[in-house]
Amino acid sequence: MKSSSSIERIRRTFAGWMKLSLVAMLTVSLSGCIEGGLVGLGSTAEEAVATPSASLPLVDPKLPTTVKKFYTQKVSWKSCGVSPKTKCGNITVPLNWAKPSAGSIQLAVIYRKAEANKPLGSIIFNPGGPGSSAYDWLVSNAESVGTQSLRAQYNIVAVDPRGVGMSEPKVRCLSAKDTDAFLYADQTEPLGSAADLAASRASARKFIDGCVASTGPALQFIDTVSAARDLDVVRAVFADTRLNYLGYSYGTFLGTIYASLFPKRVGLLVLDGAIDPKLSDYDQSLAQLKGFDSALKAYLANCLESSDCPFKSSGTAAKAEQRIADWFRGLEDRPLPTDSGRKLTVWAAQTGLIMALYSQDYWPYASDAFKDAFSGDGTGFMRLADLYNDRSPDGTYSSNIMEANISINCLDSRSPWVESEVAAQNQRVVAASKVFGRYWQNGALLCSMWPYPQVKMPTNLSATGSLPILVIGTTNDPATPYAQAQALAKLLKSGVLITYNGEGHTAYTRSNSCVDTAVDRFFLYGRVPKSDPQC
Repeated sequence: MKSSSSIERIRRTFAGWMKLSLVAMLTVSLSGCIEGGLVGLGSTAEEAVATPSASLPLVDPKLPTTVKKFYTQKVSWKSCGVSPKTKCGNITVPLNWAKPSAGSIQLAVIYRKAEANKPLGSIIFNPGGPGSSAYDWLVSNAESVGTQSLRAQYNIVAVDPRGVGMSEPKVRCLSAKDTDAFLYADQTEPLGSAADLAASRASARKFIDGCVASTGPALQFIDTVSAARDLDVVRAVFADTRLNYLGYSYGTFLGTIYASLFPKRVGLLVLDGAIDPKLSDYDQSLAQLKGFDSALKAYLANCLESSDCPFKSSGTAAKAEQRIADWFRGLEDRPLPTDSGRKLTVWAAQTGLIMALYSQDYWPYASDAFKDAFSGDGTGFMRLADLYNDRSPDGTYSSNIMEANISINCLDSRSPWVESEVAAQNQRVVAASKVFGRYWQNGALLCSMWPYPQVKMPTNLSATGSLPILVIGTTNDPATPYAQAQALAKLLKSGVLITYNGEGHTAYTRSNSCVDTAVDRFFLYGRVPKSDPQC
């Protein structure tokens, strides 16, 4: 999900370190897997997933012909040149699900074939965002999606959601030069002033106008509810009667919406780095702000234990926080030089620090960047910001994650721009974090200007009638705070919580064997813990 700032420098949440074919006619469905007896292999500490009460047809016979044709399409799978195990193709879905005969779009799909001769089925993988390309993740990191045991038994399917990556209609908004100005620009007006707010509005208007002009009217259909309906078509194309799914971060929201729309079609769903869909746009942003503030405190406490910590002279974490806050204030007027000739502005520095706080593995990069920055060199933080924004050294952007992120978020949820409410919210975010709060204000600005109406979410998000759904939360996750995983597991009628007691964003395959084992037993044997294993 997105966070915010006084000039609406939109950030994103994604499972960045989870960087992470199907055979031509896959015939093994999830219900076949469960009913085949694998669930009987659990231990006394676990219980089997309830066997579906009735088998399902691959395609709902009640669907109108205008919709059914999408479910029964034949895809021409071709070699991608990635590896002998991978195949690529396009799946066609309606542009507007309310009027399925009014036009269609194509989704880019890639799958990695399971190593087993008789796979258990397919798992659709979403790395987060919104806006992260699942297709690219699988191309670059196919051997790191899930565990080796998972990849041996399942075909891993990566679908770029509508508007994202290689899928239509690809969201485009600004040139590379204008994107630089949008994300990295100098703070030209006193932060928080009327002139600053006016500049923010002008920046937002230029971005929105660019999105409308470059993407066209299809921009109004790039939302999560539509993407969830698309997933059900993908499920049928891969011949699974129920959807198996592995979603990280924003992917948990997409998975929740799918389960709410199609509870009887839920197969084995794992939602890692969970988002609470009941939180308002503002509350999501505030929770994320507090999450990154908590991660910063954890980083500083860890850093101060080392003799080469750049904050050693500060003595305490609280004094180190104040030093960072003062440094950011200085950047508002005096950006730092970098080795590329670009200037490290306060917005670039904020982005770089946020990037480094997503995972404990990235903390050493933060320390190196602070060492250089305190010596007058902003190169380290600029490189982290560029990594976050998918900006290449030549000045181009390798993905449309930022444009898609904003477009999807603004259709999914938004807060109205009410001056008195915004002022009160700004006071709360400033008080919530000494380091980040000042730059987290006015978060409702851009989406309040979005030209298309907010989509209608399912009224019931409990997915009543679904099979058990695993929800994973990390206790000090900065991007999707642990309380959201707790809330989602409680909201889902069949939610089962797995807690990872640790740092960083998401847990499966990046935390410990306790989490990995629990998830693998779920996918491979259909077993869920009787209680939270507290990994």
